[in-house]
Amino acid sequence: MRFFLTMSLFAALTGSFNVCAFAQEKGTVVNIETSLGNIKVELNDGAAPISVKNFLSYVDDKFYDGTIFHRVIADFMIQGGGFIPGMKQKEPKGNIKNESFNKLTNLRGTIAMARTPDPDSASSQFFINVKDNGFLDKANSGDGFGYCVFGKVIDGMDVVDKIRKVETSAQRQMKDIPTKDVVIKSVTRVK
Repeated sequence: MRFFLTMSLFAALTGSFNVCAFAQEKGTVVNIETSLGNIKVELNDGAAPISVKNFLSYVDDKFYDGTIFHRVIADFMIQGGGFIPGMKQKEPKGNIKNESFNKLTNLRGTIAMARTPDPDSASSQFFINVKDNGFLDKANSGDGFGYCVFGKVIDGMDVVDKIRKVETSAQRQMKDIPTKDVVIKSVTRVK
């Protein structure tokens, strides 16, 4: 019995060692500097290569600099990446393929691609989940496609929470738009 327990422990430790030895490298980290503070996000290059490459192309082009979080729903998510103050839309690049099949889940603090009802319509806009939103995952979505998670907040959830609590318009056509702009000053690669 002692031999069996020793071998089981050895196998467990060896398995853990192998998992650690072959663990994926950390993903690219970006800093989203907003008018309410900084949000540091680690992108999952391995699970969502198309979405990460797309997002980083906007980062490198400084497309996000000066945009706003234009849609804020306190118990759902904060969305940005497409409008400048005055709700003027910026012209994005082309659409990308939806990678929601990657099995990453829309948990609190994850960043995902925003899209229209067309599953492959994501371009520049993204959102950060402020609570667990499993119904947005491919497996649970009503449309069978879901929304692609491509990273997670690793520092600055307090800033995300400040943004989600800002006052928004109650007018029907302007619903969920912050009454005072929350500006994305810049998005830069950290490493």
